Amino acid sequence: MTRIGFVGAGGATAAAAFVLASTTDATITVLEKSRGVCGRAATRRRNDTRYDYGANYVKSDDERVTALLTETLDTAGLVDVTDPVYTFDESGTVSPGRDADDHKWSYERGLTQIAKRLFARTDATVERDTRVETIARNGDVWTVTDTDGTDWGPFDVLVLNPPAPQTAQLLADADWDASLRGELVDAVGDVDYRSVYTAILHYPFEIDAPYYGLVNTDKEHAVGWISREECKRGHVPDGESLLVVQANHEWSVAHYDDSPEDNVTTLAELTADVVGDDRLARPDWTDHQGWRYALPEADPPTGLLRSAERHDLYCLGDWVAGEGRLHAALANGLETGERLVHRL
Repeated sequence: MTRIGFVGAGGATAAAAFVLASTTDATITVLEKSRGVCGRAATRRRNDTRYDYGANYVKSDDERVTALLTETLDTAGLVDVTDPVYTFDESGTVSPGRDADDHKWSYERGLTQIAKRLFARTDATVERDTRVETIARNGDVWTVTDTDGTDWGPFDVLVLNPPAPQTAQLLADADWDASLRGELVDAVGDVDYRSVYTAILHYPFEIDAPYYGLVNTDKEHAVGWISREECKRGHVPDGESLLVVQANHEWSVAHYDDSPEDNVTTLAELTADVVGDDRLARPDWTDHQGWRYALPEADPPTGLLRSAERHDLYCLGDWVAGEGRLHAALANGLETGERLVHRL
C-alpha cells in the first residue's frame, strides 16, 4: 500500500486527498502546523458571528471546482452572495460596476467547510499542531521531522503545500542529495508574494449599503478590500454588521509589525472615510490577522516541479497554480491528485 505524506492541510491538499481516496487505497497522513484546516481560507467564530478573514469566497472560474461545490459535496449550508462588488479609487470615491464574479460561495459555517468536507470523504489522518521542521530522502522513501523532534513516515510520496517561501526553506534544509535541489530552491524562493494585513470590525448596528464588497481598482489606496460578512447567511446576527478590511501590500508591509491596536484603529478610520459613515471608526470589537504570504505574484517553476515529481516529491497550492485564489488552489489539488493516481 502506498504511503503519502502531506505537509500542510490547505484547500489544495484536501482536494488532492479527496481524489486519492476516491480512486486508490493509499494511506494519507497530513501534517498541519495550525489547529485548523484550509490554510488561508480561514474562518473564525466569536460570540454568534462567523467570519472568513483570509480568502473571502470561492468564485466560479473553474468548472470542476464549481461541480465539486455544487454537485459532489453536500450543499447543505452553501451560501452564494448575490450582493454586488463596487469599486473605489485613491480618493475613496465609491462607484458601482465591478461585480465580475458570477458566484461568490462560502458556507454558513465558513470557508473552512470546504477542506473539512473534503477530508471527511477520506480516511486521511490529519495531525494538527504539527509544524514540520525538516524533510529527508532516505533511499526510495521520504521522512519528516517536526519541531518537537517527532519523526513521521516513511512516505513513498511527499507532497508540500506551504507557501513558496516556506516550501523553499524546507527544500533548502532538506537532507536530499538530488542535483536539482539547489536549482529548485532558488526557483521556488523567487516566487514573490503580496502581504495583506486584515482588520475585522464588528458593529452593533446594520450598515445600509447596496454592495457586499468594495475593491480598490487603482491600487493607490491604503485599503484594498472591504466586505460585509452580514451578506453571508448565517455569519452575522440580524441587526449587526461585521467588516473584513484588507490593507494593500505596501501598507501591510510598512505596518506589519506595528501595534495591532494601532493598525486596526487606522484601518477602521480609513474604512469609515471610504464607506462614508463616521460610526465605522468606532467598532465595538475587533480582530486582526497578518498574512505575510497572502497572494503569489510570479509564474511557478513548472518544469522544475515536474522534475521533482520523478523523485516522488510534489508541490501544490495556489502558487503552483499561478493564481492566488481559492478556486485555483482547489483546481490545482484536483489536478495534482490525478497525477499522483496516474503515477501510482
